[in-house]
Amino acid sequence: MRVRNSLRSAKVRDKNCRVVRRRGRVYVINKKNPRMKCRQG
Repeated sequence: MRVRNSLRSAKVRDKNCRVVRRRGRVYVINKKNPRMKCRQG
């Protein structure tokens, strides 16, 4: 899992990506490609 300053670059890489907020942190998760995750905050 990568920690990034901007999640926009991670989100546009794949159309299956979703931006999710959990416990004050912002995550990008992908159901089709579970290895693609990153977090901010």
